[in-house]
Amino acid sequence: MSFIKALIRAPLWSIALPVVALLLLAFVPAEGVGALALFAALVGAVFAAVHHAEVVAHKVGEPFGTLVLAASVTVIESALIISIMLSEPGGNPTLARDTLFATVMIVLHGIVGLCVIVGGLRHGAQGFQAPGATAFLSVLATTATLTLILPVFTTTAQGPVFTASQLLFVSAASLILYGVFLFVQTVGHRDFFLPAATPENEELHAAPPSNRLTAVSGLFLLVGLGAVVLLAKSLSYPIEAAIRGLGVAHPAALVGAIVATLVLLPEGMAAVAAARRNRLQTSLNLALGSGLASISLTIPAVAAVAVLLGEPLVLGLGPKEMVMLALSFVVSALTLAGGRTTVLHGAIHLVIFAVFAYLLVVP
Repeated sequence: MSFIKALIRAPLWSIALPVVALLLLAFVPAEGVGALALFAALVGAVFAAVHHAEVVAHKVGEPFGTLVLAASVTVIESALIISIMLSEPGGNPTLARDTLFATVMIVLHGIVGLCVIVGGLRHGAQGFQAPGATAFLSVLATTATLTLILPVFTTTAQGPVFTASQLLFVSAASLILYGVFLFVQTVGHRDFFLPAATPENEELHAAPPSNRLTAVSGLFLLVGLGAVVLLAKSLSYPIEAAIRGLGVAHPAALVGAIVATLVLLPEGMAAVAAARRNRLQTSLNLALGSGLASISLTIPAVAAVAVLLGEPLVLGLGPKEMVMLALSFVVSALTLAGGRTTVLHGAIHLVIFAVFAYLLVVP
């Protein structure tokens, strides 16, 4: 009975959307109008899954809560990438690269830039824990360089690709580095990632959800993630076919950007809302945590599938993308090193994001 009461207290949409998504998946074909309905169900399932992850995250508290969110985002992103990769003969060898590059650009410039400028316009200069933010950025820059730039310069295999052994080695290195980061974030230097304890910080005083409500959210988090995985498999070919039908110069890059946007949209909205409430530390934890998890965890998952199934996997970026990635890490380092941001920082990041978006259509 208590579980039923907790179920009733949960937002109706967060319970209904994953269930409706599974029902549509069972009875609606993935073609024509049906494909549009399933895509809308996919978006709803993503939002519902992230909502339930946030409830669980609130219960366990910072910084462990952001780990729950990061893991959820990684499951969603990996499911979308692997499903689309396997949706056509010969696979889609560049999708993982394009999605992860788009993820880095969206996180560092789209989400962080919007958070900084929204918070700056409302509250002026905002402070955060520079050691924690730069730790995020250091691991993200290292892992992104190993997975997206290094393949261009290795010589054992022809082209911007890793051999199977190189791919497994880099995947293991990413996992180890992420594991060390988690230890630092949750045990070694936990205080680097916590928001400042000020009276006006509502985040530290909001009552956590009850155990029963957390259990409901945990259950429907699994239901939502399951719906996302199954819908991704069903919609992989229609999504890719629709993008190719637009006639853009590089449809694979646009597919990757759409996948990254879909995955990051709920977290991005939560991060911007936190910045608007003068909680920039939480915004950065959400944004940078999602980006770091995407690189560090998605690549090993995709690499394992590629090696086991013999699917081609192209990870090396082109010259234009490498320039944009290098610029991103330099500017982000300058923004995060000082521990305070202004509207100018946000404007710079949004301009770089606009350049990235423009080059997707006009490369």
